[in-house]
Amino acid sequence: MHFRALPISCAAALVLAASGSAQQTPLHIRVNHVGYLPDAPKVAVACTLQPVALQEFSVVDLQGKRVFGPARARDGGAFGPCVQAWRMDFSALRRPGSYIVVANGVSSPQIRIAETAYRGAADTLLLYMRQQRSGYNPLFRDSVHKKDGLLVDHPTRAGEFIPVSGGWADAADYLQYVTTSAYATFIMMMAHRDYPQAVGDAYLANGLPGRNQRSDLLDEARHGLEWLLRMYPEPELMLNQLGDDRDHAFWDLISTDSSDYGWGKGGYRPVYPCTGKPQGLIRHKNRADGYASTAGKYAAAFALGAQLFERIDRDFAQRMREKAVQAYQLGLQHPGVCQTAPGAGAYFYEEDNWVDDMELGATQLYALTRDERYRSAALEFARREPVTPWLGRDTANHYQWFPWHNNGHYELWRAGTPAMKRQAAEFYRDGLQRVVARAGNGFRIGIPFIWCSNNLMTSFATQAYLYRKMTGDTRFMEHEFAALDWLFGTNPWGVSMVIGYPNTGRVAHHPHSQTADLMGVWTQKGGLLDGPVYQSIFRNLQGIALHDPDEYAPFNTGFIVYHDDLGDYSTNEPIMDGTANLTYLLSALSR
Repeated sequence: MHFRALPISCAAALVLAASGSAQQTPLHIRVNHVGYLPDAPKVAVACTLQPVALQEFSVVDLQGKRVFGPARARDGGAFGPCVQAWRMDFSALRRPGSYIVVANGVSSPQIRIAETAYRGAADTLLLYMRQQRSGYNPLFRDSVHKKDGLLVDHPTRAGEFIPVSGGWADAADYLQYVTTSAYATFIMMMAHRDYPQAVGDAYLANGLPGRNQRSDLLDEARHGLEWLLRMYPEPELMLNQLGDDRDHAFWDLISTDSSDYGWGKGGYRPVYPCTGKPQGLIRHKNRADGYASTAGKYAAAFALGAQLFERIDRDFAQRMREKAVQAYQLGLQHPGVCQTAPGAGAYFYEEDNWVDDMELGATQLYALTRDERYRSAALEFARREPVTPWLGRDTANHYQWFPWHNNGHYELWRAGTPAMKRQAAEFYRDGLQRVVARAGNGFRIGIPFIWCSNNLMTSFATQAYLYRKMTGDTRFMEHEFAALDWLFGTNPWGVSMVIGYPNTGRVAHHPHSQTADLMGVWTQKGGLLDGPVYQSIFRNLQGIALHDPDEYAPFNTGFIVYHDDLGDYSTNEPIMDGTANLTYLLSALSR
């Protein structure tokens, strides 16, 4: 990462004053800034920075009239900076309206209860996805990265030009990975398939404003599919990555990217193939040993794409059908993981599992072809990894078990026999129970706070939602909505983890993003931030230095930290795959 020192602004001075007042105020009420569904759990959490005797709370309307309570507040014990985290449950209040939670004379931000609380939420996420585009970028109204790319790390074809412009930048940098992009493409298509009315039609396929009689979610997924087709140009040539960490040397806009990979600034970028062997051209290497983690993701995205586009664009669908079969076969031939390639730095996506990807690919090929061999294979893969390994753990390596929830189990349930349905639900239930066993705190949070924790939070909530949808069992509903509430403000910092959403909530103003820094934070609206990490992770990552005084200093005294600061790429960087990951849950909640 490359950082520039920034001057302390007038806003930063105001932040310092706010931090001082936070230290003087012992009780802070944290709520979901987006809102609450009438029939869903509704919990505010009072975070106290010193011991406080909190007996009860009430909910009042905007005229000050009590509409709920007084009701008992329950002490959930210490969590992070909160000496006590008091749970204030007002789930019984179902009447739509705008309200305020009051406890010990302290008022919460305004909240709302509405059936439509999440309407338009997934559309907002797509604002971020569009400006992440490579190829034609609607924010700049121009094509970017036109020289992608030159093949590297290939035994006979290194240096060959392969036209692979397109796709999405992975985060604030401009690296592009099939690992995250294929998953992002799949989850957006899954959201469209299951909730086709959740997202509107306000943008054209190229990302510019306009209507084309097609969901904007499907338009964005098609942008991903077209790039994936370019990245898999031949049956035996499966590409996995575009660019590497030499990207980080320059703080540029994507339209003026001056990274130099040895062919001049702003020149060609390297494209890495799957090789089944450890990769890394400079100082470090990954531990790759197969193709299947990437091949399974390709197969799943192409097979679902072929289903969704069959009646829209038959030729496009047929290309994806063929590629899905080829990718799946390549995964069978080369079991193992195809990790992303590091460069001069030690960081890469350390994916260690692959049977979940092949399971998902098999389920979609079964849905596409109705060939029983695919469904049987999906069940076999599912049994090899019934629980995504991070569930219930307190730590993991960077992207060690990705995707963070296994959509293959849900897809197996959709297509399965009664016995398969029961087993798929059991697999989900086992994983959820492991997280809930760690979630006895006042926030009801049991995930590990590793790098990209908001991705884990989203996946836990999504898996809980899918399990509830599959079984009707509501035992995890409290924790499902606690994870959702966390993302939108019910956390120690009281901040929504989606940039600019909602408009009236407390949101990030200084995300780690070149585009935000050089063009304004509005450009990143809809982006899901990495999220809080363990103090130990923050202190040991390379190249992190806060540029302004920490406005959340009173709330960064525990075992986890979050900073709204340009210099913190560990907690405050928007991420493409996390944003796409959240589209499914918000589509489901849009009603």
